[in-house]
Amino acid sequence: MAKVWITGASSGIGEALVYAYVDLGYEVLLSARNEAELMRVRLASKYPERCKILPLDLAQSDQLATKAETALSIMGHIDILVHSGGISQRALAMQASSDSEEKLLRVNFWGSVYLTKAILPSMIARNSGHIVCISSLVGKFGTPYRSAYSASKHALHGYFDSLRAELPTSLQVTLICPGFIKTAVTLNALTADGSAQGTMDDAQANGMSATDCAQKIVKAIAAKKAEAYIGGKETIGIYLKRFFPSLFQKIIRKAKVV
Repeated sequence: MAKVWITGASSGIGEALVYAYVDLGYEVLLSARNEAELMRVRLASKYPERCKILPLDLAQSDQLATKAETALSIMGHIDILVHSGGISQRALAMQASSDSEEKLLRVNFWGSVYLTKAILPSMIARNSGHIVCISSLVGKFGTPYRSAYSASKHALHGYFDSLRAELPTSLQVTLICPGFIKTAVTLNALTADGSAQGTMDDAQANGMSATDCAQKIVKAIAAKKAEAYIGGKETIGIYLKRFFPSLFQKIIRKAKVV
C-alpha cells in the first residue's frame, strides 16, 4: 500500500487531500497541531483504518526531526510527503510586527525544509519518493496585505526548485500554487499584531472548493508536474506578471485581494 504524509491535515486543502488519498487506497499519516481535529478527519474518512495520526507544530523547529523519525517508525516509509500546513497573512507590510513575520517564515518555509531534510535520506535510500509543497499564487507574485506570507511562498520556490535540480530523477518535487480556495485560511490569517483575522475574505468565500482543489492536486502529483496553478481567473496573474509586468503592477494595486 502506498503511503502519504500530509501536514495541515486538520482542515482545508490538507483535510481534502486526506479524503482523496484514502479513497485512492493510500495509507495516510495525518499531522497538524490539533489532535482532536485530526481524529475528526480520520473518523470522517471512508476508511479510518487507513489513517494514522501524528500531531506536530511546524513552529517548533527543534522537534521536527524527531517527528519525522516517528513518522517513519509509524509508516515504515513515506512515498509522498505533502507540506500543506501553513498560515496566511492580512497586514500591511509597514504595520506587521516582526514576530508575526518571523512566525510566517518559520511555519510556512522552515517547517517544510526541516521535515523534508529529515525524510529525504529514507527516500534516497529507496530511490523513490515525492515531495509536494502547497505554495500559493502569491509564491509567484506579490499582493497587498501578504508581504511576509508571499515571501515565505517565494522562498519555497527558490529552495525546492534548487533541491529538485540536485536530486536524482527518481525523486520528484512538485510545487502547487492555489489561488482563492474556500477554506478557513483567512479566518486564521495573521493581522498586524499577530492575532487571527477571524473573518472570511469575500474572494476566498467565493473560491474553488477544497475538494475540487484536492482532486486537481492529486492529478498534478500523479502526473509528476514540477509546478501547478489551481484556481479561477486569479491564475491569470502569473501570466500577466510574466509577459506584461507593467500592466500587472497597475492591476494589482487596485485589485480587491481581501
